Amino acid sequence: MKIPEILMIETIHQPGSLARVLQVIADAGLTIDHLQALRREQGRTLWEITLEMDEEADRSLYARIDELPIAHFVGKSDRVFDRHKGGKIRTVSARPINTQQILRDVYTPGVARVCLAIQKDPKQAFDYTAVGNTVAIVTNGTAVLGLGNVGALAALPVMEGKAALFATLVDINAVPILLDETDADRCIDHIAAIAGSFGAIQLEDFAAPQCFAIESGLRERLHCPVLHDDQHGTAVVVLAAVINATRRAGRELGDCVIGQIGLGAAGIGIVRLLMCAGIGRVLGADINESARARFAAMGGKSSTLEDIMGNCDVVIATTGVRGLIRPAMVRKGQIILALSNPDCEIEPAVALQHGAEIAADGKGINNVVAFPGLFKGALAARATRFTDAMLLAAARRVAELGHGDELVPNPLDRDVHVAVAAAVEQAV
Repeated sequence: MKIPEILMIETIHQPGSLARVLQVIADAGLTIDHLQALRREQGRTLWEITLEMDEEADRSLYARIDELPIAHFVGKSDRVFDRHKGGKIRTVSARPINTQQILRDVYTPGVARVCLAIQKDPKQAFDYTAVGNTVAIVTNGTAVLGLGNVGALAALPVMEGKAALFATLVDINAVPILLDETDADRCIDHIAAIAGSFGAIQLEDFAAPQCFAIESGLRERLHCPVLHDDQHGTAVVVLAAVINATRRAGRELGDCVIGQIGLGAAGIGIVRLLMCAGIGRVLGADINESARARFAAMGGKSSTLEDIMGNCDVVIATTGVRGLIRPAMVRKGQIILALSNPDCEIEPAVALQHGAEIAADGKGINNVVAFPGLFKGALAARATRFTDAMLLAAARRVAELGHGDELVPNPLDRDVHVAVAAAVEQAV
């Protein structure tokens, strides 16, 4: 697995110093993910260099840098941990409480009037509480992206990250909920029991096949939107990317044969939405027999990795297996979306070198482009469930917002999420 290694390196402030350090890194076959000058004083510059390094990578690189006469290896930074320290989210009051009158209005005795109004008409909770703008992000940590079954507590940093993105991008309150439970029926019971606190439920990092039963069971029991983001948020952004990739390649989407490698939660979600979009020829491959059977029951054609690479115009991979697609498998003119994080099935640059017309990975095609707008639109419309029409509307809007050669737009552009939310609301 590739993990970020953040080096602190000091160089003499003279032409070519940084270049010599970067050459040592390049000679080690490493990719620089980020480079920043932290300070410059007394003729020396302190650099923070973020590398993508395998856990088994040769760390003698540090000594080779330190041996340069113009550089000194200072150590490693804790930047990632620093940005997590104390957690990434907090709860704040929506209104200042700075007088006795305000205190009595928002708390006792005034709050009693609002309680009684909601008792009489539960729909008023949307207007007079935060329910209408609050999402539960629920996980049991059994399928954390790139890590697998790490458990609910270890998954909390991911859930906090989701919550922070909701707040930053669409002003939604989101609350991480950890379930120390793997049985599907008990998960459904636990989530249903707390659902009244939220306007919508986002399921996150539940392993297949339990995730399908959990989502289905909750949709039957609850009268609020429920979405397993690993399935449907991923599917929305992938469909958008496929629309733009085929457009860039000058092909008609309906004429393409699409291959899905990996039929877990993400793969099944992608296939289902592709079929909803009218794409009829979809091949699927997975080492798990039950996953292939589920895919076949949806109307897909079971296949193999080799067959997909040899015959499909568009290849989508969500296996979590680094390097699964060998360079020799790439067929000239293919569109390849190798989406597993943090390590993809084939690096986009490698795929392009071996004949792919368009290639991308999960860093560029990420469901953060989709899920904030999906939930914002659903809550604004007071929807009681997510529908295929909402997902398709979101995917088409995401595709339209890609500029130039972009397969999907910048996920940090708030206007993108506003537009997606409007499309989802209109679909409701």
